[in-house]
Formats: sequence, C-alpha cells, structure tokens
Amino acid sequence: MFKRLLLILMLIPLTVAADQSNAQSAQDNSNSGYKLLILGDSLSAAYNLKQEQGWVSLLQNAWQGQGIAIVDGAISGETTEGGLARLPRIIKQHQPTHLLIELGANDGLRGHPINSMKKNLETMIQLAQQDGIVVALQEMHIPPNYGRRYTNMFNSAFHELGEQYNVPVVPFFLQDVALDKSLMQKDGLHPNAKAQPIIARFMQPKLETWILGAR
Repeated sequence: MFKRLLLILMLIPLTVAADQSNAQSAQDNSNSGYKLLILGDSLSAAYNLKQEQGWVSLLQNAWQGQGIAIVDGAISGETTEGGLARLPRIIKQHQPTHLLIELGANDGLRGHPINSMKKNLETMIQLAQQDGIVVALQEMHIPPNYGRRYTNMFNSAFHELGEQYNVPVVPFFLQDVALDKSLMQKDGLHPNAKAQPIIARFMQPKLETWILGAR
C-alpha cells in the first residue's frame, strides 16, 4: 500500500490552476507574526478532499491565536523542478517568513537523477535563505524496489542538505498512516479525511518547535 500511495503522486496532473486555488484558499493573515509557506505535492494539497479537511487547514485552525499563518503552496504531482520554478513567484506574492519544502517523492518515483533532485532542493534553500526566509525540509520516502543504492541516495539527500545548510529535516509524516487501510481513501492510495487530523497532530509540535522555539 505504501508503494501504491507513493506511485499515485506521479500520476496526478500538475496544474497551475490548482496552485492558485490553494494559495487563494490559505488563511494568509498579513497581521500574523509568522507566515509559513508549504511548498509540496498532493500529500499537502488535500487531494480528493475539501480544502478545509486537509492537514494544512487543520493545522492552521489549531494555530489560531499563535500568530502563525499558512500559505498552502502544494499542488498534486509536483516535482522539485516544478517547485523551484514556482518558488520565486510565490515568495514575491506572499513574502513568507518560513518555508517547508515537501517535495522529492515524485522525482524518486520517476527515477530522476538524485543529483538533479538534490540540486533543485539546494537551490530552493539558497533562494529562500537569501531572502531571509527560515527553511525546513520534509523527509520523503520511496519504495525499496528502486534498488538499494538509489533508495539510500534518495533518503540521504534530505539529511545531507539539512546538515549542509543547517536546516531541520522533519520526519516523514505518513509513517503512522500509509499502512492503515482505515485511514486511506477508497482508492487505497491517498489518506482520507480521518487521517488528516493524525497528520496535523504529527506535524504540529515539530513545526511549532521550529517556528516558535527561538521566540
């Protein structure tokens, strides 16, 4: 099931319209002390759910009064190349203080060179840090059948970049969800509405520590 869940990420069409819809639906509160941009794929885009059911919206609700606004810049099927192409425009539009990069799974599933994926992630980190944005990476996983060498290189890429650029690497957020059928949609591929609060609760303390820890 975990393999099927990841495979669906590269089958869902990538559309600019979805990007715009997600950005418009985010609670982009300019009066907040912090603004978190989540640049991701379908796992952060409330795939096949109402936007308010997704873990990103649930997390925003949990953060009411915390002074943190979220811009959901996730779209289905996104790769690191696509994320890199979109990032300057989204930064200019929303001017976030923090950036969570939740990308890479689709690169791995398509067999893209790890060095290319890693370079795209690195450039995104550099672009954000040059603008004074605080960055974190979301750890992503791919199935082991891609071969031990490729899988090890993929998994190591996030942590190598985290160490090189001194950015936190958030543990994979579906580790308690992907293998539980009761938490998956009818297609057996995507987390359902029941799973979204679990993901939100998993992410909340990790992101709060990162964003608010130094306050």
